[in-house]
Amino acid sequence: MIFSCNAQDLNQALSTVSHSIAIRSPKPVLEGVLLECCDEGIRLTCTDLTLGIETVIPAVIQEEGRAVMPGKLFCDIIRKLPGGDCVISVNNRLQSTISCASFRMSIAGMDPIEYPELPEVKGESFKMSERVLRSMIAGTLFATAVDESRPILTGCLMEITTESMTMVALDGFRLALRKEELHGTEHNVQAVIGGKVLSDISRILTDSEEEVEICVGKSHVEFKIGATRMIARTLEGEFIRYRQILPTEWKTKTNVARRELESAIDRASLIARESKSNLVSFSIEGEQLRITSNSETSDTEEKIQVYTEGADLTIAFNVRYVTDVLKVLSDDNIVMRFNSNVSPCVICPEQGDGYLYLVLPVRVFNAQ
Repeated sequence: MIFSCNAQDLNQALSTVSHSIAIRSPKPVLEGVLLECCDEGIRLTCTDLTLGIETVIPAVIQEEGRAVMPGKLFCDIIRKLPGGDCVISVNNRLQSTISCASFRMSIAGMDPIEYPELPEVKGESFKMSERVLRSMIAGTLFATAVDESRPILTGCLMEITTESMTMVALDGFRLALRKEELHGTEHNVQAVIGGKVLSDISRILTDSEEEVEICVGKSHVEFKIGATRMIARTLEGEFIRYRQILPTEWKTKTNVARRELESAIDRASLIARESKSNLVSFSIEGEQLRITSNSETSDTEEKIQVYTEGADLTIAFNVRYVTDVLKVLSDDNIVMRFNSNVSPCVICPEQGDGYLYLVLPVRVFNAQ
């Protein structure tokens, strides 16, 4: 195989596909990058069998073929090339030569016959912008479980109907839900995608309005953006029936300025993290929200104005769980709904159902 291409194009393509290079795999070939000639130029592929990514760049093909390059080394070499066009040739002994300007280096490749093909995904397809998909992932990913004892909770549920797409994650302490309108699907489908896989996909997505074509199959989900294709294996098992744990009623409802609340909690967290409990307490007293935190040697208190309907309430939370939610929101004002000091708090928008977050409180001795 012999081809030439722009070194910068090759570097950008490697930055994309390398998100799915296997690390310390029992199959060494998975730690490499598959290069193969195609009608459009050169196709680059990486897979760890959970996530596969391929993309195509323009190239001038002098001799067709395919080869697997050692992933980390190849990426490092291409990243440090002087620029301009580079020429890559692979001989029958899988020895590869990389040339660019006055630079030349030879490295040993691997047999491409052992490299697995990415699966073809057939199923329900729909489109949404990169910006929206990236936002939905960011708005739910933090609530996936880290504990592997319930593998299904280490992923996010994607529910697609003829009208909307909903992403849900929960770890037993909080629940995150994002919802966006959707058009073009004919059937309702769902899939659970692992948190790490979604994190890798999110790093490739941008905030552009370019469309992502998503296809949900029986065991894989495909994300296609231009010349790039990402194929994620779905998690097996049944996701928790989360709708059954969403409160439908409330006894206290508070409308609060998000930035003001986030800043107050951020200051309270300075004390909370000094204590073993990492707690922040909310005391809703009419039109005032009092935020307090205590450690063995320090304490803090701050009051902010709110609009409240219902009864007064004192409730405590792990400060990180509340902070994680506020970080992914952009609304000027948000609504918090409560039933008691031992029932979950619901955080939602003033209008609509674009998001919903559930945070379990911590039972404390002096809560009322």
